[in-house]
Amino acid sequence: MTHTYQLTGMTCSSCEAKVKSNLLTLPDITSVEVSKDSNTATIVMEKHIALNTLQEAVKKAGDKYQISATTHSEVAEQTKNWFATYKPLLLIFAFLTFISLASAQMNDQTNWMHFMRYFMAGFFLTFSFFKLLDLKGFAESYSMYDIIAKRFKTWGYIYAFLELILGIAFLLDFNPIITNWVAIIVMTTSIIGVLKSVLNKTKIQCACLGSVFKLPMSSVTIFEDGLMIGMGIAMLILI
Repeated sequence: MTHTYQLTGMTCSSCEAKVKSNLLTLPDITSVEVSKDSNTATIVMEKHIALNTLQEAVKKAGDKYQISATTHSEVAEQTKNWFATYKPLLLIFAFLTFISLASAQMNDQTNWMHFMRYFMAGFFLTFSFFKLLDLKGFAESYSMYDIIAKRFKTWGYIYAFLELILGIAFLLDFNPIITNWVAIIVMTTSIIGVLKSVLNKTKIQCACLGSVFKLPMSSVTIFEDGLMIGMGIAMLILI
């Protein structure tokens, strides 16, 4: 995609060169054209980059340089970029919700206990599938932020199979008390590392869908893990 921004503060060709050089250091930017005469910067990028990130880059060339969006809506672009980034995850959750709701219909009513069990079965089976596609890649990514995998890298390998076992256990309704407690403990240990990474603003890849999809670590990952913990607790209460 290509966006043209207003860029003020440039007074000479040296200014143009400095600003252009700093913008090109950002990942996902493929080319930059700047003009002091029109006070513009035309940037070609592989995916939308937030305006504050661009501002940080140009400020490295000098505090006098200011960049602003005048030809497009930043909110619209960031929203579009968010949906494009998390499209795989959103589709998975949409499919799981639909299938779980359909399966939980009994006498024209929704059995919410069954819905949560089917949803959690589908969640663990689907997510373990993507992890097992590249088990080594998942284990390496997971060890970058998980509190257990950081110390014991084999935990990443075990975790993928543990999710598979949990998925089968929920599907077969095997000993709900044990199954839900294991799920809660596993997801709670996982969410601790996620919370630390998000709060520290560490820019790393989320390993939730293995190495197949390059999803960034964010609050979406916290919601995903928190949802599973919440469902596990709810099912224990309803048993």
